[in-house]
Amino acid sequence: MSWAPPTISDQSVPALSDAAQIAVAFTRVLRGAGLKVPTSCTHTFAEALCAVGLDDRDGVYWSGRATLARRPEDIEVFDRAFKVFFEHRRSTGDDAEEEDPLSITIAVDAEDDDPDDGPETADANDDPTIELRFSTTEVLRHKDFAQYSSDELVLAQELMSNLRLVGSPRSSLRLGPSARQTSRPDIRRTMQAAIRSGGEPIERHHRRPRTRLRRLVLLLDVSGSMEPYARALLRFVHAAVAGRQKVEAFALGTRLTRITRELDSRDPDVALAAASERVIDWSGGTRLGDGLRTFNDEWGVRGLARNSIVVVLSDGWDRGDPATLSEQMERLHRVTHRLVWVNPLKVTPGYAPLARGMAAALPHLDAFVEGHSLAAMEELCRVIGE
Repeated sequence: MSWAPPTISDQSVPALSDAAQIAVAFTRVLRGAGLKVPTSCTHTFAEALCAVGLDDRDGVYWSGRATLARRPEDIEVFDRAFKVFFEHRRSTGDDAEEEDPLSITIAVDAEDDDPDDGPETADANDDPTIELRFSTTEVLRHKDFAQYSSDELVLAQELMSNLRLVGSPRSSLRLGPSARQTSRPDIRRTMQAAIRSGGEPIERHHRRPRTRLRRLVLLLDVSGSMEPYARALLRFVHAAVAGRQKVEAFALGTRLTRITRELDSRDPDVALAAASERVIDWSGGTRLGDGLRTFNDEWGVRGLARNSIVVVLSDGWDRGDPATLSEQMERLHRVTHRLVWVNPLKVTPGYAPLARGMAAALPHLDAFVEGHSLAAMEELCRVIGE
């Protein structure tokens, strides 16, 4: 029998086109068959599929068996589900006894679906059945931004608004109450306590430096090479500005444009329309070095980037002089608390930072992460919080 990765012909179900989607779908088949498969095993299986590829039947089989079948008694169920899901056949060996057919029912989870309603509405029969349910949200998390439809962009906006962009706190010059003894006595609170005790300073109070939220600065590349990703990443920038204090946003193209005020609206449509109108060099050329020089001279080095977390969202393609970009990245790195570069192309198999701009910026970065999907944005939030 010829080998081919699993596909689904039903147009109402997303196609299983990559390793992550296949891993999630097959894990749900195993769970429906009674196996207990942790989410961490699903992630490991997806990584294994990426390593061995989907064209090698034995590689796919042993990747799944090594990561998903955790007990000896799970192997029989795993083999049966593997043949149904990947090979579209029912067989446990040439001389095996006849077994009841195993069927797979395809369903799609809607946002308002009640998971408890499924078994009660299904037809009662004696055939063993596995219901494979697809979560549109889970599929969307791993889908490349470049393949998003307009409706998916709207749904992604809702998911991005739930991301937590915290970041590490920093010490403030202001002092606040301390529950422990410090070298800074709180005279006012100590005197108030003494008055309540008849003038005797029995209870002594102290102060300590307060902590403040670090400023987050987002620099989004809106050049032509970033067109497939800029629209989705702009929604991420808006979610950060609207959902967190002390956030500044800039657009980088042939010039630098501050768009913090435009993105401050809670209404995504209003905010994105205002930002698009404000940025006049959308989908134009790229001069990252000149744009960063403007940012450093007028905003960053003068105070906006000092002890802040600065995130550059760009593919690294630059028409300017790479020496200028390297110089400005070095200046920026000296004053920031953390400098992060988000590149949507980093996920591409065999990717290497060979673009002149990316190669010039890489030595000055604290972190270099992917930026092609919602899952990558979640990882970015984790990196920012370090």
